Amino acid sequence: MAGKRNRGFPREWDMSADDYEYIPLRLPPDVTRVSSSMRLSIQAEFGGWELSRVRLYSDGSRKVLLRRRRPRLASTDFPDTGVSA
Repeated sequence: MAGKRNRGFPREWDMSADDYEYIPLRLPPDVTRVSSSMRLSIQAEFGGWELSRVRLYSDGSRKVLLRRRRPRLASTDFPDTGVSA
């Protein structure tokens, strides 16, 4: 996703870091703060995501950016063949 920007999300939210993968979310105004906190906690617990950015808008909606480290290849894996040593 390097060099790309998700449409509708703030320009200063740089999502081009090679060490991380990102997932942008939009939470509608009818989602309460407690409910959104619980949803994001579940994503963090079971998906390995961490909260990177949050922007709250005057209509009550939120734009959230979650990130997690990209998995590293083990030194014994050969990415071009899929064969392990």
